[in-house]
Amino acid sequence: MQTITLQPLYHRQQECIGIFFSNLPNLNKVVKAIPCIRFTKTHKCWYVPLSKVNYTAIASAFKGLCKTDDVLLRNYLIAKKETPATVAAQAIQKPVAANITEPAKPLKTALIKELVTVKQTGAPHAVNMHIVAAMRQRLILKAYSPSTIKTYLNEMSQLLQTIGKTNADSLTPEHLKRYLVYCFNTLKLTENTLHSRINALKFYYEQVLGREKFFWEIPRPKKPSLLPKLLNETELKNLFNALKNKKHKAMLFTAYSAGLRVSEIVHLKIADIDSRRMQIFIQRAKGKKDRYVNLSPVLLDILRNYISTYRPKPVLYLFESEQSKTGYPTRTVQQIFTNAKNKAGIKKEVGVHSLRHSFATHLLDKGTDIKFIKDLLGHFDIRTTERYLHVSKQQLVNIVSPLDDLMQKETIEW
Repeated sequence: MQTITLQPLYHRQQECIGIFFSNLPNLNKVVKAIPCIRFTKTHKCWYVPLSKVNYTAIASAFKGLCKTDDVLLRNYLIAKKETPATVAAQAIQKPVAANITEPAKPLKTALIKELVTVKQTGAPHAVNMHIVAAMRQRLILKAYSPSTIKTYLNEMSQLLQTIGKTNADSLTPEHLKRYLVYCFNTLKLTENTLHSRINALKFYYEQVLGREKFFWEIPRPKKPSLLPKLLNETELKNLFNALKNKKHKAMLFTAYSAGLRVSEIVHLKIADIDSRRMQIFIQRAKGKKDRYVNLSPVLLDILRNYISTYRPKPVLYLFESEQSKTGYPTRTVQQIFTNAKNKAGIKKEVGVHSLRHSFATHLLDKGTDIKFIKDLLGHFDIRTTERYLHVSKQQLVNIVSPLDDLMQKETIEW
């Protein structure tokens, strides 16, 4: 008889029951009939929110078909029950300052071994269950964006999964340094991911627990100096010609014409297109910053044709999802770009953001002042915009290679 394993799972910032079993048609058919069931590609299992009702539904669905191994789930619930209930309440109602006047007790050296050997089940130990709720509450109160909240909670969850039953509130800067070395050497995280993880840890220990700013003791990895990746005019022509769907074509035309981020494309509303002033209003973009960008006459014609002919006709959002009647998901726009890129035979490793890079670089090539480009892109710092100076051909086109001079002056065989 087959066996299914039920494990505690922490997924999408909530406690869940993970259902693991061999991929068999008969079991898949049974599990799909369970209410609230969903599949996670991250953990490669089916899952439901953790509750007695859902546990009963799972047991009932598989009764008589297979054995149920719920040892890990039961152990988790026992450990959670034994954890004092006041811990979570205190963390949410009044964040503890983690003994600011008194140094945290040193942890056993076994912690460092545990960092490498722990088997991550996806669920933090009961002793650390209060952390995510307290951190989420603080992030919301400080009005962080949904994407930042998601990133910070995910990065903090990675630490909690790794340290197992060790109390995260007791970690010192030295422990966190060792953890970050483990992330870099063993997990092979990139410099950008490490920066995100450090920012999340910094937020929890300094903003939630109220500790003194000790993260100056933790050095940050130097980020690589990467140049923006862009498409040339021939590649852009092939990309746009590869698209047949009018809505998809209008999306990418808008991204390139105005240099928009993918998040700005999907949040555009019909009312944001001002044809009288020939401007597009970008509302609460990155950094909660509003701005206006120029509306190309060619793009205006494209958008008018799209809205008048496409069915179902958009009502509120410029690029409206037919199912939810909200803006398109960013992942969908990214996939549209990838499909068009592949169809056009473009081999460069670029994403939809390359249209924004191409917009800025091509404006520089045409002699547009970099200060105007900064405002169009919505950059806070001119140094961010100056990256495009390194990829623009405006100044480089008149520089003659010394090889050209040498070949003209001397007789050299080749």
